[in-house]
Amino acid sequence: MVDASTCGQVQSVLAKLSLCRTHVLGGREYLCNDCGKSSSRYNLCGDRHCPQCSGSKRVDFNDKASKLILSGVAYYQVVFTLPSDLSELALANRNELADLLVSTGWKSLSKNIKSEQDYDPAAISVLHTWNQKLEAHWHVHMLVPGAGPSLSGDDWKEAKTPPGVRNSDGYYLVDSEKLKEDFRKRAIAKLRRLRRDGKLKLGGKFEYLQSDENWEVFVKNLESTQWVAYIQPPPKETSGGGEVVNYLTRYLTGGPISNHRITAADSDEVVFMAREGKRVGGEREQVPIKLSVPEFTRRWCLHIQPDQLTKSRYFGGWSNNRLASYMARCQELLGTEPDVSETPTEAVDSMDSQWEPPSLPECAHCGSIELSLVCETPKPTWKELFWRESETCPEWYAERQRESHREFWTAHYGSDYYDWYLETQVEVAMEMGPEPAKAIQMYLPGLTPGVSFEIESF
Repeated sequence: MVDASTCGQVQSVLAKLSLCRTHVLGGREYLCNDCGKSSSRYNLCGDRHCPQCSGSKRVDFNDKASKLILSGVAYYQVVFTLPSDLSELALANRNELADLLVSTGWKSLSKNIKSEQDYDPAAISVLHTWNQKLEAHWHVHMLVPGAGPSLSGDDWKEAKTPPGVRNSDGYYLVDSEKLKEDFRKRAIAKLRRLRRDGKLKLGGKFEYLQSDENWEVFVKNLESTQWVAYIQPPPKETSGGGEVVNYLTRYLTGGPISNHRITAADSDEVVFMAREGKRVGGEREQVPIKLSVPEFTRRWCLHIQPDQLTKSRYFGGWSNNRLASYMARCQELLGTEPDVSETPTEAVDSMDSQWEPPSLPECAHCGSIELSLVCETPKPTWKELFWRESETCPEWYAERQRESHREFWTAHYGSDYYDWYLETQVEVAMEMGPEPAKAIQMYLPGLTPGVSFEIESF
């Protein structure tokens, strides 16, 4: 196993590549007016789930979701997965494909629960974009109660196994085969609408899909593919919904790989343990996966999502506009007392809650807030960090960009074009252009500075 110091170094590299890149880049330097010592305060990454950002209040998903768990109710985990081709297409259409995955998954599940079980459904969804090998594998986990207020009466209904259906474990939510078909049908219909409305970016590997003929072939293949809609019952009789909440919380607060899975790391390659296989979630036995540092970093960066992408959502009875009445109805039918520690809408206002602004900076030495700002370094963008000519860009990554650039120009214009291109760029940059003409400010009558237009007399 890799020693703790090496793991720490790997995690430090990962922190620089994640949304928390500003823990090490960007911030403010202060000088204490009391003790005269300097203190640094790094920029916040803006991720409300980041436990390392000092001065920010992380939205506690675990605490909020746990308040929705009712005793005596079985909770299921339902997983909807995009086919591999769509997972790759999602890398260039993150918001669009995330919305497609989550919304069509919920609509399919809601429809089937209402038609088969006749109770008011609810769900919490958490988006997940990687598999154990860090590849693009877009799927959504949903926590779903197996009971709820009846839609056709005034009673409480629990999910029951229909007559004639074999069920060995006693847990049944909906027909998984119907759920898969409905999910596939809805997702493909929405995918067609996205392309028709010009909302899909089709470039690179998927540039051929700009042709209508190729697009139809692509969609037909999706229609003939077996989509995944996996229903997992409570893992054991003593398990409650809280265990699923804890499981989903790790997806929101952690990165694509945990520290204990990394078994070796140096400047050339990273070795980690991962499950692989054709079973849902992979085989139970883990095998070592060896990747070069550039490839490991590339896979890690596949899962850095834009700030606007919402990873967690609430649906049905747990949605913001219905939560208060839904929970009150559940408590009434179950005969239990509601938790009034905080109002339901405040308790579960989803991931759109605003985290508190950072507190006033304090001196790291004496605790004084009497500080003077000495200098400020703005938060760098990803373009600034990874542009090949940037001082912050890792040398191995910069070299890889240059090589990729050379291969592109060589393939299109010949082997000598890239060197000529670089040489021409340098010569043009050294040439002094003509001095730009001086701008002339035109003023409106009555607004010319230094001139008075007052009428002294008539």
